[in-house]
Amino acid sequence: MNIYVANLHYRLNDEDLHQIFSEFGQVTSAKIIKDHETGRSRGFGFVEMPNQEEGTKAMESLNGSEVEGKQLMVNEARPKAPNTGGGNRGGRPGGGGYGGGGRDRRY
Repeated sequence: MNIYVANLHYRLNDEDLHQIFSEFGQVTSAKIIKDHETGRSRGFGFVEMPNQEEGTKAMESLNGSEVEGKQLMVNEARPKAPNTGGGNRGGRPGGGGYGGGGRDRRY
């Protein structure tokens, strides 16, 4: 079961998240999402628990609970929506500017 956890305190790390959820059962992974440029936590993460029953119990118990002064929001993660391209270009190919295309550019 893949679990989405929001409103995490910025001081928490992957190990803290793993420990919080391991009280409810086996955790196969716990990952706090970080900003690519700064490396700072973005305040949310994902926890993977192989046992559906344990994952459901963790979600029910932890949703709304306070950790490090912040009230957690815990839900089952939804699959990532497919990337339809376009971004802020209105779905049109290319991006203008130097180098053309823009679509394959990585910053």
